[in-house]
Amino acid sequence: MYQINDLNFKYPKNKEATIKGISFEIKDGEIFGLLGPSGVGKSTTQKILTKQLGKYDGEILYKGKDLKSYDKSFYEEVGVGFEMPVHFSKLTAKENINFFKKLYKSNIDTDNLLKRVGLYEDKDKRVGEYSKGMKVRLNFVRAMLNNPKILFLDEPTNGLDPYNARIVKEIIREFKEDGGTVLLTTHLMNDVDELCDRVAFMADGKIAEIDSPKSLKLKYGERKVDVEYRDGEDVKKESFDLDSLKTNEAFMNIIKSKDILTIHSKEMTLDDIFIKVTGVNTDE
Repeated sequence: MYQINDLNFKYPKNKEATIKGISFEIKDGEIFGLLGPSGVGKSTTQKILTKQLGKYDGEILYKGKDLKSYDKSFYEEVGVGFEMPVHFSKLTAKENINFFKKLYKSNIDTDNLLKRVGLYEDKDKRVGEYSKGMKVRLNFVRAMLNNPKILFLDEPTNGLDPYNARIVKEIIREFKEDGGTVLLTTHLMNDVDELCDRVAFMADGKIAEIDSPKSLKLKYGERKVDVEYRDGEDVKKESFDLDSLKTNEAFMNIIKSKDILTIHSKEMTLDDIFIKVTGVNTDE
């Protein structure tokens, strides 16, 4: 879907470049996570890929053609959900949706989508009266309304309760299953774990690491397994080498003779990898 080769970008008033020679691809039909702490260039990269920013150095191909060669028809294929929802607060949700529908040739059944995200009953309420979570859900509907081929989603579940976050993630997965492509930016590593086929970690305007979540966990994790078990009235914990488990008599004895409480591989979490690769906590 996208091929990015040696992309560089510097804002006119900045001394230092924001994007420093990054190269990666977004495959057709995948959910690609672009991750990193604030200020490393994620939003700038998204703005370039959605043609909001030009005057970059390097090459960007969209569906095999130079991105700069596309006219406004490009936006018919693109859906964008910004991190900070932008709505007309004095208009109702329905009026907001209808306004943006008129900008595109193709539309989806937004009433059905409003029902799925739990906003249909409040569609005639002014958006200024909406809670933060309701605005986030309406923002998601707006990103989907033109039936896009590729979705750019920035923190799509931030501010949502677990129930509504689950619905949004289900819709994103269905979008992918129907052939859609997604670029996801978020600080919620659980969302990344659940949704992303591949992820790229950015640090200081560069790609620091790129791979599937599973491969990254295996790369950065220890090949150990911790076993917690009950021994009489005591609870004990032992660690074993993962590669020699099948021939480890002590491990086999515990499995056969003890009441096992927990077994965990020493797989690194994406939060751990985020901090290790970027040097910044996900809570910052």
